[in-house]
Amino acid sequence: MSNFKPLSQNVFASEQISLAGVKAAKAAGITLIVNNRPDGEDPSAPQSEDVEAEAKSADIGYVSIPIGHSGFSEQQVDAMIEALESAEGPVLAYCRSGTRSTFLWALARAKMGGNPDEITQAAMSAGYDVSPIRPMLDMLAAR
Repeated sequence: MSNFKPLSQNVFASEQISLAGVKAAKAAGITLIVNNRPDGEDPSAPQSEDVEAEAKSADIGYVSIPIGHSGFSEQQVDAMIEALESAEGPVLAYCRSGTRSTFLWALARAKMGGNPDEITQAAMSAGYDVSPIRPMLDMLAAR
């Protein structure tokens, strides 16, 4: 899983994956791909329908929860929770760099009752800094 960075035992973050990356995900045991990149953000990158078609041909589940630069909504967090809870094995979430995917995972984990300190440490271990959303993690975890 060369560019798949572990956020937890069963969730990985990645920068934009190629269509060949879908095959690598299958080989790594990924059962669900979560696309957090909006179509058109990089017209030269594989778009949602391309990755979805490749995932389906590899017998991998696929969910699109695009995160633009305007931030995160509660509906997006809830959609990520649903994706994580419905996955039947390891999940790979990707965006341009993996940061938005990591942020969305962190928000979902906090809303699911995860400890913000542990979430922050897991993200840091994977090379992602969630300090910009730490107040939101604390708020969601306190609910």
